Amino acid sequence: MTLREEVDKAVNDILTIPFKEENGIVVPTTDTVALRDGAKLIDATYVYADLADSTGLAHKYKKFATAKIIRAYLTVATRILKASGGEIRSFDGDRVMAIFIGKNKNTSAIDAALKLNYAINKILNPALQEQWNDLKWTMSHGVGIDTGEAMIVRGGVRGDNDLVSIGRAPNVAAKLSEKRGGNLVNITGNVYEHMADTAKVSDDKNMWTSMGSATYGGETVAYYGSSWIKGF
Repeated sequence: MTLREEVDKAVNDILTIPFKEENGIVVPTTDTVALRDGAKLIDATYVYADLADSTGLAHKYKKFATAKIIRAYLTVATRILKASGGEIRSFDGDRVMAIFIGKNKNTSAIDAALKLNYAINKILNPALQEQWNDLKWTMSHGVGIDTGEAMIVRGGVRGDNDLVSIGRAPNVAAKLSEKRGGNLVNITGNVYEHMADTAKVSDDKNMWTSMGSATYGGETVAYYGSSWIKGF
């Protein structure tokens, strides 16, 4: 079979073979979703944690230093997300994605995000300055969080494939993680409305500020921002 024939067949199979949809009660892994026709539907909260200005870092400093800094961020983010109940399902350069499910998924996602703010402020930046006292770059990041139903399928070919999340929640969470400005964490109104009061209020103060709305894919989404930290 020629490459053209292989590609034609693959496209035809993808477009004509129906998905075998199943409701997921746990976060899927590649071995629980069939490559040919598998699809898991989950009600989940998506968290994207994205290191800021890694491009500027790469242009200013040597590769080994840049690699260590990015690796440090991803390692800390992964540990915190997993400790808060998240399942890591994607890495993309300097960004990591976690999926939370269950009745406390929104509160748990917020817990992880605020702890990661703490880690950057109190652990990572001091450690970087101690390692390289001439470092003129300060670590920051953006975290985006949204919740809702998503479909998880596998994309790629046998031996080279990965899970792909389809739906508003993963898309909007990724977009919110890219916002830069006064807030380190941005969450949708849907997350805000369905998280515990302990994730909203600290020292009798609301940790979240309404940031208005943003439009993604023709849909207007209300969102809130915060830069509060949570020690651990």
